[in-house]
Amino acid sequence: MVNSTTKKWMIKNGTFTILNNKQSIVKGYMLIENDLITYIGEEKPSIDEEIPVIDGNNLLFLPGLVNTHGHAAMSLLRGYGDDLALQIWLQEKMWPMEEKFTSKDVYWGSSLSVLEMLKGGTTTFLDMYDHMDQVANVVQESGIRAVLTRGVIGLCSEEVQRQKLQEAINFAKDWNGQAEGRITTMMSPHAPYTCPPDFFTQFVQAAHDLDIPMHTHMSETRSEVAQNVADYGLRPVQHLEKLGMFTRPSIVAHGVHLTDEEIEILAKYNVGVSHNPGSNLKLASGIARITDLLKAGVTVSLGTDGPASNNNLDMFEEMRLAALIHKGISGDPTAIPAAEALRMGTIYGAKSLFLDSVGSLAPGMKADFIAINTDQAHFIPRTDFISHAIYSACSKDVEHVWVNGKQVVKNGACLTLDEERIRHEAQSAFEGLLNR
Repeated sequence: MVNSTTKKWMIKNGTFTILNNKQSIVKGYMLIENDLITYIGEEKPSIDEEIPVIDGNNLLFLPGLVNTHGHAAMSLLRGYGDDLALQIWLQEKMWPMEEKFTSKDVYWGSSLSVLEMLKGGTTTFLDMYDHMDQVANVVQESGIRAVLTRGVIGLCSEEVQRQKLQEAINFAKDWNGQAEGRITTMMSPHAPYTCPPDFFTQFVQAAHDLDIPMHTHMSETRSEVAQNVADYGLRPVQHLEKLGMFTRPSIVAHGVHLTDEEIEILAKYNVGVSHNPGSNLKLASGIARITDLLKAGVTVSLGTDGPASNNNLDMFEEMRLAALIHKGISGDPTAIPAAEALRMGTIYGAKSLFLDSVGSLAPGMKADFIAINTDQAHFIPRTDFISHAIYSACSKDVEHVWVNGKQVVKNGACLTLDEERIRHEAQSAFEGLLNR
C-alpha cells in the first residue's frame, strides 16, 4: 500500500516514456524515494528492504503534462460569450464579468480548473490572474505544482497602477517556494497593449529586484500588432526588447504573428513561447509559426489559455492539435512528430517555466508523472505508444497522477479535492456573477 507517508516505493511491469534524443520506451521498473525518481530501467533494482510495489501492467507512464499559460478562475466563464473576436470577447463579455469577481469566486473557479487539470494529467500549470492568494491556496490544498503570477492590466490611474504593482510584488515574495516548493512565482504585466511603457518597465525592475522570471501576452492578433506599431512605432517583440523585458528570463504567451526578425530576437534572448493552438483557433487569432520557432532554437511549450477561450484544459488535445495543424498548414507530415509534440507538452514546458527537475522520467527528476490506461480499443495494436499518446489518447484515459511523489488521482478520482462540492460551488459562483 502506497500512501502519503510512504518514503520509498516502486512500480513494476510498467511502460515508461523516455523523452531523450533517441526517443524510447522502457518496459520494467521505476523507483521513487520521497519526491524523486531514483531509478528507471528494465532490470529490477536491488533493494535490501521490503517496499510497497504497484503493478503497472497495462499502464503507460508519462511525465506529468505542463500547461504553460492560463487563467484558471475563468472556468466560471466557460461558455459565456463564445464565437467572438478576441477584442469583442474581452471588452464586451470577459472584462465586465471579471470586474465582479470576488476572492471567493477566484477560489472556486481555480478549484474547478485544478480539478480538471489533475484528472486530465496536468501536474504543473502557469496561472496569471487576480486574487492570486486564492489560487495559491488551491495549489497548496490540491497537491498540484504551479507557477503563479498576479497579472496586471495598467489601463488605470497611476495610483491604481502603484497598488496593483505592489500587490504583484507582495504576492511574488510571499508565495515563491511555498507549498513544499511546488509554487514558484513570476512578474506579469498583462500585455504591451494593456500596460503603458513606463508601467511595464516597473515590472521589469521588480523582476530584477526579486530575481524572478517574467510572463506576458504578446502578438496574439494582427490588430494587436498593428496597434503596437501605431502607438509605439515598433512591433511587440522589438517593443518588449526596448522595455528591457528580455533582460529577465521570460516566457510569452501566443506569439502568433511574428516576423523572421522577431523570431531571431526571441531566440537571441532565450525567450520561451507558450503555443496555445486551441484558444488561437477558437478566437481565430491565427496559427503561430511553430516550426520556424523550433528551427530557430526557441523553446516552444503548450498552453490551454483560460477555460473561457478553449473551453477545456485538456493538454492531450493541445498536443494533438500542435502535431496536426502544423502538418496541415505546411504540407509537411513530418513538421511536428508525435515525440516532439509530447516534448512540447512536458519537458519543453518545464524548461520554459525554468523548472529544471520537472518534465521527464529520469533518475533525479521530481516524481511528477501520470499513468494512462492502455487496455482499451484505441490503444490496440501496441505499435508505438508515443504515437498513441498523441494521436489516440485523451485526458479521460488518465488513471493515476502523482506530484512530488504523492498520488493525487487514483483510478480517475481526485484524492485531494472534494469534486462534488467544487462542482456545486462553481455553478453557484457563476449564478452569483449573473445576478450582481
